[in-house]
Amino acid sequence: MEKPAVLLPRRAIRLPLRERFVMHKGRLEALTDGVIAIIITIMVLEMKVPHGRDFAALASSAPEFLAYALSYTNVAIFWNNHHHMLQVSQRVDGRSLWANMFLLFWLSLVPFVIRWMDETDFAALPTAAYGFVLVMAAIGYLLLERMLIAINGADSTLARAVGSDLKAKLSLSIYAVAILLAFVRPWIAIALYIAIALLWFVPDRRIEESI
Repeated sequence: MEKPAVLLPRRAIRLPLRERFVMHKGRLEALTDGVIAIIITIMVLEMKVPHGRDFAALASSAPEFLAYALSYTNVAIFWNNHHHMLQVSQRVDGRSLWANMFLLFWLSLVPFVIRWMDETDFAALPTAAYGFVLVMAAIGYLLLERMLIAINGADSTLARAVGSDLKAKLSLSIYAVAILLAFVRPWIAIALYIAIALLWFVPDRRIEESI
């Protein structure tokens, strides 16, 4: 004789509405990793081989290498902090996906502006444009941070670690000054870009300590 089917209570087989429609962060992280890897590849492929075989020819490529090294460092800083931020985030939503795309859009322009700077011998406008791209990428990162805090909660690990984020606000202020100074002395702007990179070179310890 066939046994009757056992019916479980509806609550036992149905997840809460919030849990059934949760977006997980895996695809966001995978896309970001892939795009940043491509950006770095494009940057190194854009570097020109020295026109000669001696140290003088190699030295002539020093400004181009400096631009590449600075840009590589900046992209690496964004990726590093992005990784730490996602480590303490459990959920994402549509707004955070678009904020991440906004961040990647501006990072994807980094190879373009460093080539422009190199081909114009670090002229004022290309140097200012480089700073503008980094500012917009920084804004994209902050937008992503805010969206992640919104979906994960004001009492989430990320929210507690970030706090008022004075470091990010200071960086944006220095970028604004650097962009203006690029039209006066481009090398001063570049020095400020390097200073900001050094400021962010070590990942945010507030997040590291909360993992």
